[in-house]
Amino acid sequence: MDEQFSMPVHSREPMPRGLAHKKSSGPKFLASIGAHEFFTIETWKAALVELTATAALLFTLTSSIIACLESHEVNPKFLIPFAVFIIAFLFLIVTVPLSGGHMNPVFTFTAALKGVVTLSRAILYVLAQCIGSILGFFILKSVMEPKLADTYSLGGCAIGDKGPISGIKPQDALLLEFTCTFLVLFLGLTLAFDKKRCKELGLPMVCLVVAASMALAVFVSITVTGRPGYAGVGLSPARCLGPALLHGGSLWNGHWIFWLGPFLACIIYYSVSINLPTKGVDWVDGEYDILKLALGSCGALSNNAIRNDLP
Repeated sequence: MDEQFSMPVHSREPMPRGLAHKKSSGPKFLASIGAHEFFTIETWKAALVELTATAALLFTLTSSIIACLESHEVNPKFLIPFAVFIIAFLFLIVTVPLSGGHMNPVFTFTAALKGVVTLSRAILYVLAQCIGSILGFFILKSVMEPKLADTYSLGGCAIGDKGPISGIKPQDALLLEFTCTFLVLFLGLTLAFDKKRCKELGLPMVCLVVAASMALAVFVSITVTGRPGYAGVGLSPARCLGPALLHGGSLWNGHWIFWLGPFLACIIYYSVSINLPTKGVDWVDGEYDILKLALGSCGALSNNAIRNDLP
């Protein structure tokens, strides 16, 4: 029976190499980008979580930041990092088990580069996050007092009006956006994408580290490097997209910075992350202690001197 089924295979003329390659490369490419996830209900559920969570996060975060700025504190900017930390932590600890808790195209793009998610899922996530941003800021614009919306440009990403003394220079804003995004990726995602350490520390501690890295980046961008008209680091292109579309005006001035800076940071971080040590430091329990080595060398020298003096 085996011979009967094998004879037609041997009698068939070989397929041209180019045609065979074309037929096999198609399914391989679709599998490599995870195209099957477009037809999986769980993927769309996760994308819906990203959309909802992004809209709720940006609505809550922006309204809280504006409330801090409108408070009667002497320096309300110091309250903003604490608000960012608490809100980001709450959203992360809820959404990470559901969709991965990205809520940011920067996190999704980095996850796709490192192979944590497929390219298909990454595309759906980024689209969901952008739609969520528009939805969240639409709700915020509808309920916010128009005067506040104009004063704070709907909480959008702004570098200030064009002019020699107003705002921040585009190249400085780009450098700051790149640096702060890289800071968040290096401190937060290095831990979040490490399965072994995540299992050791647990979900709450990982979410705490990621939220703290975001708060630290915001603190740096609005205090030490604060400039008139500069709204601080964006950290998320989706966060900047919604206000720019709904409020417009000066928010389109340098809008490209809030896309280019984070994605450059993603690429550089990926280049760094693939070259990080795979093993931790091997502790040797004081074997190479400098004082012990020095005393040991002195003792060896004195012993040699005594031996040389003996007849």
